[in-house]
Amino acid sequence: MSDTTLTDELMRAEALLIQGQDELARDLLLRLAEDAEEYVDRNCPTTDELQWFSFPTIFERLCYRRVENDPRELRDVGEPLDRLYGDLALADVRLGDYDLAIEALKRAVRWNPMGCGYRLDLADLFLVNGDVQECLALAFSVFERASEAKHLARAYLVFAQWFERSQNDRAAAAALHMAQKLDVRDSSVDAAIDQAGDTPRDPAMLSDEAAAEVLQEEGLPDGANAEVAICLLMCAGDAARMGDRNVATELTIRARDLVGESAAMALLALINEEGIHEG
Repeated sequence: MSDTTLTDELMRAEALLIQGQDELARDLLLRLAEDAEEYVDRNCPTTDELQWFSFPTIFERLCYRRVENDPRELRDVGEPLDRLYGDLALADVRLGDYDLAIEALKRAVRWNPMGCGYRLDLADLFLVNGDVQECLALAFSVFERASEAKHLARAYLVFAQWFERSQNDRAAAAALHMAQKLDVRDSSVDAAIDQAGDTPRDPAMLSDEAAAEVLQEEGLPDGANAEVAICLLMCAGDAARMGDRNVATELTIRARDLVGESAAMALLALINEEGIHEG
């Protein structure tokens, strides 16, 4: 077992999924998962041994250092284990085994806690199964971890669905308004907004200020989260000091896209002034 052989086998399993051979794909993925977990237990005895798996990007290394402290997770974050369990969850969903899909997604999240996509997929399954508290907890955690606007938009969609089920039309409209405000090209966002058109859940019925006020009352962040932008800017500073100016520029642009240029500049000035970096 190695990262190379596992990736090759994952590609074979994904080819089976594309061909619609879901049971064969699941059998292969289950065997891979068993082998991979056994390998990790046998070959990664300490937190210092960052072997076999590695942090895919400097951004993930920096963010993960700030957010997570679990020694086992620190060893082996990112592909291919999170990808393995994500594929396994897809096979389980296609075969109608939603409980197994939930367990697979839990493991995907465990191996890549910064992977907001898996968190949101898991939140969707919990909502379908009626596990509301689990669903909302996962969706809310995205606001603290997301580095891409599309994940923030999906989190707002989860809350919009919950508010709709709770017959809280004004809050549902506010959540959809914030998803739309993030300006991401996502078919699920467009579909949800089209479906809500000309109903009490129509996001057009609220101004930016009114939507923000409603969500603040519900305990949700107002628009793109400033804490996410702060994390991105801190990581950009780390990348610049390590000589990776391309990554530093990319992260700064992400922060700007989340909160706007003036707000990003103000946050950057605050970080430098208050010495948040050293904290």
